[in-house]
Amino acid sequence: MAKTTVNCPDCRQPMTIELTRLFDMNTDPQAKQKLLSGSANYYQCPTCHNQGVYPTPLIYHDPDKELLLTYFPPELNVPLPQQEQTFGPLIKKVVDDLKPEKRKGYIFNPQSMLTQQRLFERILEADGITPEMMKAQQEKLQLIQTFLQAKADVLPEMVVQNDTKIDEEFFTLLAGLTQASAAQGDEQGVKALTSLQKVLLERSTLGRQAAAEAAATRDAMQELQDLSKAGLTREKLLDLLQKNASNETKLTAQATMARGALDYQFFQTLSERIDATSVKQRAELTALREKLLTITEQVDAALKAQAEQAQALLDELLKSDKLEEAVQQALPHVNQAFGEVLNLAAKKAQEANDEETLKKISTIVAIIQSASASSVYVELIELLLQAPDEKTRAEMLEKAGETVNDDFLQVLVSLSNQVEQADNQPDLVAKLKDLNREVLRFTMRRNLKDGQSAS
Repeated sequence: MAKTTVNCPDCRQPMTIELTRLFDMNTDPQAKQKLLSGSANYYQCPTCHNQGVYPTPLIYHDPDKELLLTYFPPELNVPLPQQEQTFGPLIKKVVDDLKPEKRKGYIFNPQSMLTQQRLFERILEADGITPEMMKAQQEKLQLIQTFLQAKADVLPEMVVQNDTKIDEEFFTLLAGLTQASAAQGDEQGVKALTSLQKVLLERSTLGRQAAAEAAATRDAMQELQDLSKAGLTREKLLDLLQKNASNETKLTAQATMARGALDYQFFQTLSERIDATSVKQRAELTALREKLLTITEQVDAALKAQAEQAQALLDELLKSDKLEEAVQQALPHVNQAFGEVLNLAAKKAQEANDEETLKKISTIVAIIQSASASSVYVELIELLLQAPDEKTRAEMLEKAGETVNDDFLQVLVSLSNQVEQADNQPDLVAKLKDLNREVLRFTMRRNLKDGQSAS
């Protein structure tokens, strides 16, 4: 997004906002979410305090659905030829960013939407979402807005009164809005949405269920970790799973995490225990065996699907003419399964002396490692910014050890510059600059101490 000076639609005074006109799923997997969430092109006039989504021409592109949609706000009163001149460079960018084999006829015949509502509906229709579903989603968005505007002492009771409307889709929408606000750098919006989520988890039926399941999962993980420290055997694992047989959440979590131990020998041990027990216990253990067999089948199917998706992603990357750019776009889809597929591909390439493939794999690995390191640095920066005082930050830096290095400093400086250039969060800029000075002092003291120790 680029900073643009525009006139407020209400008072006509100039203001600076982040304006996005092209939402291209080909280059930005989050484009649809940003557009539909209403967070894109949002403004608040510093003069009259009017706020909303700024009216601007829009282009939406989804190559998988073969959609190229345009929308020009009628209130701008722009003649059709001038509209086409506005869209021309944006459509050219869409075409340029597409691989030649994906440039199909729809690209040269964009569909014009008369209203922004129709633009949204057309996008959702392509996903199989009916008008009734759209209406329900809009009502949920309005309810979220109502909750956000409510006073803190009134909100809990409002949540209880609207309990039947708060379902999984409601929480999904809330999470999407939070992610979009974070992507926009809207610190205040993220804080408000996170606070709302906390109340929903405490007061709504589904929220309490989700919180209980999360707590059960944490307990299950802790039990399994404690058992592992004491020395995990198939018999001890079976004892643990038998103890939690009536708790679906804990049983599923532990069986999933310990999938590797649920092998032929484990089930043989379970069968032997079934044969050696009383009739009542035999029925309970038989039911447990069926549950565990179902869980392992589901886990194996999921792992197989992940491996297939990872292989398809790697194949696509290796064929790309713009490898570095393609890997950057694929980073959100990089997971453990992709790492395993990548390692296997490297091994095969080495055995075949395929230097070209090895070179590409090395590039992929380097980009992933760099992104992973940057993510760790950003996470540490966020934690440091939340620390209450300089003493606490110094202790955190000490514990971080080698993570606080030249690359960390570079990410900190880069982040500070980005926020400063955005020119909409002066308090955060000041905090980042103060943090930068503290980190520099810390590294200087550490280097001096290391030098003295070496001498």
